[in-house]
Amino acid sequence: MGMSNRPVDWEAFVLHHENHLYRAALALLGSREEAQDAVQDALVKYLEKRPALESEAHERAWLLRVTINLCKSRLRSPWRRRRVPLGELMGAAEEDRPAFDTLDALPVKDRAVIHLYYYEGYTTAEIARMTREAEGTVRSRLHRARQKLRRLLEKED
Repeated sequence: MGMSNRPVDWEAFVLHHENHLYRAALALLGSREEAQDAVQDALVKYLEKRPALESEAHERAWLLRVTINLCKSRLRSPWRRRRVPLGELMGAAEEDRPAFDTLDALPVKDRAVIHLYYYEGYTTAEIARMTREAEGTVRSRLHRARQKLRRLLEKED
């Protein structure tokens, strides 16, 4: 039996999840407002669907997958706002901003896999389930993203 039958303390639920969802959305969208909107939309979808999930880990993965999909939809929107450099958005120290801005130069699918792997700590198998891609695809995307980052960082030096 899933967890959807239990009553939800909505405020505690939001406080528990919003930070990591926001970081993921911000990494993909590069806009504080859009990231906040995407997280809000993901949380509303959860409330509407109340999916029967086995554990908190599954709940977190479901929310991240929905957030990433909402971000991808926003990125395709013709009404998209202008982006702010990622390093500035993340409040990175001045000397760390070039690394964030380099990450910002990657395509969205690459930023998503880098964020989930390095910042959220998911395995390639878990990312594959979240993004509904083959594990080999996730591994090769991660490998290519690292190569692109390396080339971009070498150009800066």
